[in-house]
Amino acid sequence: MLVTEVAIVQRKTICSYPWLLNLVRCVSGKILTLRGWQLPSAAATPAKYVLILAPHTSNWDFFIMVGVASALGRQIRFMGKHQLFVGPLGMLLRWLGGVAVERSRQHNFVAQMAGVFGDTDGMVLIIAPEGTRSKVARWKGGYYHIAAAAGVPIVATALDYAKKTISLSAPYFPSGDYGEDQRQIQAFYQNITAKHPHLDCSFPNKT
Repeated sequence: MLVTEVAIVQRKTICSYPWLLNLVRCVSGKILTLRGWQLPSAAATPAKYVLILAPHTSNWDFFIMVGVASALGRQIRFMGKHQLFVGPLGMLLRWLGGVAVERSRQHNFVAQMAGVFGDTDGMVLIIAPEGTRSKVARWKGGYYHIAAAAGVPIVATALDYAKKTISLSAPYFPSGDYGEDQRQIQAFYQNITAKHPHLDCSFPNKT
């Protein structure tokens, strides 16, 4: 499938240095716990999966999820708009596992990310299906198509700012029926409170 995105993937990241990754896992987990967040257990998660970051309404969501993924002991990849990946900040983001996405050029982005899954052990790809923290009408489908192409499940994570809980769903395996699968995934977010609830589109008709 040809999509209008191109990504530059850096192979060597923080995950290439186990001692440093272990330090980040310890520190990030401690920080989240000290701030009152309840961390989920990694016991029931698969070795590789696409991790949905939702509801995504604040920049804090990203930092929380990187901390969660680190604490879960997985190799982290996350996607962001290419404008962020410039200069020293861009080098840092790529080293942390970031993938710069360029939507104005055509490239087989889905196949490329599926290939990264095939080459990487214990990988988690973090995707915000809204594509932005601003208000949008619906989720984008990139997360679903990448999971289907890579043959990996989708795990939904819910950031509930009211309860300060981080919940992980059971793995969802794409069936090929995108609409029905997405409805099942979004049902996981029915009772979740976002940082900015008025921007939340994770569950249709949420009140």
